Amino acid sequence: MTSLSSGDSGAVSQYELYEIDTSKPHPARMYDYFLGGKDNYEVDQRAAERFMKAAPEVRAGVLANRRFLHRAVRHVVAEGGVRQILDVGTGLPTEPNVHQIAQAVAPDTRIAYVDNDPIVSTHSMALLDGAGGTSVVLGDLRDPHAILGHPEVRRLVDFGRPVALLLVAVVHFLSEADDPAGVVATLRDALPAGSYLVLSHATGDVHDDRREDAAAVYKNATATLNLRPHDRILDFFGDFTLLDPGLVKVTDWRPDEPLEQDAPPIGIYGGVARKDG
Repeated sequence: MTSLSSGDSGAVSQYELYEIDTSKPHPARMYDYFLGGKDNYEVDQRAAERFMKAAPEVRAGVLANRRFLHRAVRHVVAEGGVRQILDVGTGLPTEPNVHQIAQAVAPDTRIAYVDNDPIVSTHSMALLDGAGGTSVVLGDLRDPHAILGHPEVRRLVDFGRPVALLLVAVVHFLSEADDPAGVVATLRDALPAGSYLVLSHATGDVHDDRREDAAAVYKNATATLNLRPHDRILDFFGDFTLLDPGLVKVTDWRPDEPLEQDAPPIGIYGGVARKDG
């Protein structure tokens, strides 16, 4: 067991050793490739190219999802007054990152990033060097109790005060056997009143072929892609109150610029919900 923590200076902590598996595509590294990043391997690139053949809109989709994340983070910090963020399934660093968005609005915002890929924490070391109130934890969404009880998460996040929980483009990597409803409920129920849940999830609703061939690309990856319909995704918000305009395509959630007329349909739903008192 090792720890790379160094107080509150934006350190990366690793309390469990995770192996870097380069024999199978990893969703975080494929996502990085979709975004035009370089932190991926040939196995990720080949899988991503197959996915793009089956779903040509994927690059537009991941960019739209990223913009949704930025707008949602700005809202929960600026309008919701949240000063603590738990970002689970953060993925490889892509600027601007959550802490940069949040701390541009409120410099005292604290962010705990969680991901199960050691490459994420390796690359985040340089990114978070000197960034106060931030940390990266190696953890798996399938074990929400371990995330909530992690010493580094507890150092940064006071669960007695409002928290913004980010589950952006990650729950669709939980299979039904992983009990996604139970996993999300465990994290959601740990939040006090005044907290927010920001969630986006891939769907086959908007395409005639339901993008089944695209989802099949992930069968040999470290996590499968599970496309779910609107009503199933809506259930993840539980008794939280969805903010307007509700659970919609990420391009339709409070856009800050008009959608291009020839833009492809994006099969990702996104929503922001608040836990009332």
